Amino acid sequence: MSLAGIDLNLLLVLDTVLAERHVARAARRLHVTPSAVSNALARLRVVLGDPLVVRAGRGVVPTPRALSLAAPLQHALRDLERSIQGDVFDPATSTARFTLAIADAGQLVRLPRIALQLSRRMPKARLRVVGIEGYLSMGGLHGTEVDVAIVAVVDKVPAIHAVKLDVEETVLVVRKGNRGLGPRPSRRQLAAIEHVDVHVAPGHVPGGLQAAYERLGIARSIAMVVPTFVAAAAVVAQTDLAATLPLSLVEDLGERLGLRVVSGLLPPLRFDIMLAWHERTHDDPAMRAFRELVIDA
Repeated sequence: MSLAGIDLNLLLVLDTVLAERHVARAARRLHVTPSAVSNALARLRVVLGDPLVVRAGRGVVPTPRALSLAAPLQHALRDLERSIQGDVFDPATSTARFTLAIADAGQLVRLPRIALQLSRRMPKARLRVVGIEGYLSMGGLHGTEVDVAIVAVVDKVPAIHAVKLDVEETVLVVRKGNRGLGPRPSRRQLAAIEHVDVHVAPGHVPGGLQAAYERLGIARSIAMVVPTFVAAAAVVAQTDLAATLPLSLVEDLGERLGLRVVSGLLPPLRFDIMLAWHERTHDDPAMRAFRELVIDA
């Protein structure tokens, strides 16, 4: 005899009968008729070659074979039920692992707040953070490695969900000792300055900034290209180059690096910061709790 030859519904009936010691009560728990329970027991007697239960007064008593089956059967069915239904999610004890994609400026400005909320709400959970280049190389949200992303551009496809977190704007910065640009530079000064440009991933060149300069009739001179906003800020702090950076990053690092915001002709670029995730994680309790945590942070 093998397990493949047994209807698992029969084992569920036996487990209930052994718990109730009464056919009618077992039938009520299973939402079937007493005759259906009796028929199931009859089929199981043939399979196992044992009476399993015998009548005693108004109820039934188990045979020694049924008693030997009772505990392991109960444990097996409960384990199977938990596997199907999933464990009840408890943020305080969850050991879930999350992967968050976020650009370096966000890592500096937003990530500490996320880390603080994670330590408070889900202290046993673990977080892996990847940059935008890593995010793209992993296939973005369409891959299986990244759970959520804080990004400015979201794929407009049905499988991707997104909510707006914030509005970011850019500012032009130079070091405080830079004499090439005054606080409100002329068009000639703006055309003469050389820039550090930020390309956060190969092939992903920011287009909005170039278009803004073109509308002013200025051909921007790019002296250096770096992969992160923090690197651009550090270069500007030690040279006479300029860079266009997120305002939130400048507010955090500007004073420490000795940066100065240049205002005037060039209007700031504004863009939405979005939290995005794939449909595959949409209904997962742990993922949902993590997304709520990020939003609150």
